[in-house]
Amino acid sequence: MSAIDLPRARRLAFGVVASQAAVSVVAALCAFALAGRLAAVSALAGGGFGGGGGAQRALTRFYLGEALKLAVVVVLFVLVLKVMRVAPLAMFAGFAATFLVYWIALLAALPALSAARRGA
Repeated sequence: MSAIDLPRARRLAFGVVASQAAVSVVAALCAFALAGRLAAVSALAGGGFGGGGGAQRALTRFYLGEALKLAVVVVLFVLVLKVMRVAPLAMFAGFAATFLVYWIALLAALPALSAARRGA
């Protein structure tokens, strides 16, 4: 078993969240330039649903956490679509952009994590 480098993991998590926030703002600015205020607010709403990590302790907890996260995202999408006046395409584009940041960060972290495990 290898120990988890908590400071590195925290930096990685903070970096992912900060990157997702930045991408949300950029998506909102692009939406504003292309379609106006409603699209910008919609892109921000979509960016607020950006994905996070899963549980590491057990595979079943990972799947349960992912299922719960997916359910929360669906409920939040329904609420936003019912309560707010949004442009759905801009909202989903904001969501997709922030979700992409999560996967890029995860893929970028994998080689570093593999190297750390080999050295342990």
